[in-house]
Amino acid sequence: MTEKPVTEKTSLSQPLWLTVVRIILGLILFWKGIVFIRDTESLQALIANTGIGVFSKNAEALTFIIAYLTLLCGLLILTGLFTKTASIVQIPILFIAVFFVNSKNIGESTSEFILSIVVFLLLILFAIKGSGILSADEFFRTYHKAGPETGNTDRLASKL
Repeated sequence: MTEKPVTEKTSLSQPLWLTVVRIILGLILFWKGIVFIRDTESLQALIANTGIGVFSKNAEALTFIIAYLTLLCGLLILTGLFTKTASIVQIPILFIAVFFVNSKNIGESTSEFILSIVVFLLLILFAIKGSGILSADEFFRTYHKAGPETGNTDRLASKL
């Protein structure tokens, strides 16, 4: 009896609706990355107003880092490539956004606060679960096992 690797079990046992949620999460993060890049002044003001001295002093550099990391991680989560890694990278950013930035402005924009909490929880979920069956990770894993000549994707097709 051969035992499948743990990562393979968790990736292939995910329901299809969870893949749809991953794609939506990737779209949200990608969109927020574009918004941050287009309006760096407001992101810089949010970072400066966190009340944490290190962040306030380095607001310009953090604005650049957060904007492009959010864009890149959103794209990676959207396609399902390095989903766990991208989620782990985004978790501290969303943690600070939820507990230091949006918690101060909860009366002004509750929808932004709720969206931040939902995205934060989904990032934790995908950091644990992985990308699922319909993802670039699974495609490359299947392609690597099958080889370029055979193109055996029976395992992938049987899960759909």
